[in-house]
Amino acid sequence: MQKKIKIKNKKLETSILIKKNFISNFIKNIAKKNEKVFCIIDSKIRINLNLTNQKNIIIISFKCGEKIKTFDGYKNLAEKLILKGVNRKSVVIAIGGGTLGDLAGFVASTLLRGLDFFLIPTTLLSQVDSSIGGKNGINTIFGKNLLGTFYQPKEVLIDISILNSLPKKEIRSGYAEIIKHALIKDYKFFCWLEVNSKKLLNLNKSILEQAIYKSIIIKLFYVIKDDRELLLNNNSRAMLNFGHTIGHAIEKYYDYNKFNHGEAISIGMITEAKISNYLGLLSSKELEKIIIHFKKSGLKTYDNIIKDKKIIKILSKDKKNFQNNINFSLIDKIGSSIFYQKLDNKQVYKILKKI
Repeated sequence: MQKKIKIKNKKLETSILIKKNFISNFIKNIAKKNEKVFCIIDSKIRINLNLTNQKNIIIISFKCGEKIKTFDGYKNLAEKLILKGVNRKSVVIAIGGGTLGDLAGFVASTLLRGLDFFLIPTTLLSQVDSSIGGKNGINTIFGKNLLGTFYQPKEVLIDISILNSLPKKEIRSGYAEIIKHALIKDYKFFCWLEVNSKKLLNLNKSILEQAIYKSIIIKLFYVIKDDRELLLNNNSRAMLNFGHTIGHAIEKYYDYNKFNHGEAISIGMITEAKISNYLGLLSSKELEKIIIHFKKSGLKTYDNIIKDKKIIKILSKDKKNFQNNINFSLIDKIGSSIFYQKLDNKQVYKILKKI
């Protein structure tokens, strides 16, 4: 499969290329058109880029993980680029997972008041989620992604050949975000995943490409409708945060050590599906259908810290909140989501204790 998705309207302009075994050529093509190309690559990635004869390509190896998304991580990367002679005719390419994309995108959007930025996501999770939509940012002691920008990459390359080196745990992490897209927007896609999840998790190329493409299309629906997450209705980009209100709180609670992002979001989705059921939005039959699929796919569904009062303190700092309520993106059936704004801290704690 080779596909190119272009988005061009008054609010945003970017393109997404889905193509196999194309990373080196993608970088070389960018280098032909630009004075300096800074490739920021996750040091864990083992890939032969074959760029030794490209004098205007500067490679910066960066140790990645959620803990790079800090003030210090921002300062370190920005200063490395400055020391290596970045200028306004330079471009930045991030080659790595979601944390590197978040940090590099934030640096690119602010350094010299904005540099052109390209993304090559190397995890399934970043290919279907964080690389799409132009959100960049870092964490603070108060919570996740509280500092950041909306800044679209010029182009994103989705190359599934890079996924072959990932451990199964990382593939499942990405699959959690794929299921999220189905749960919030497309019942037929969820049913398709029920049939094809085993092949997808075993990296069947045809199934994987279809799932990635469908996930991107669903995410773009919300990004195009609400690129800066300002709407408060069912077209809000906030719908993409289903599972993330609880999931981000779990990550923060454990200081990003116990679970990877997909695992925390997986627990978050089941918890928020249970909240949806408790509130009378989601039927018990559909809740059970979701839980069965998560367990069948090897995804995490529970952690007992959701009943800890400390979680409420973390939830109260979520960036979607206003008017002293904890706002959730919930589902009222498989394939349909709503923005729910009616729960305060005490109500949420009571619900979490009961579900």
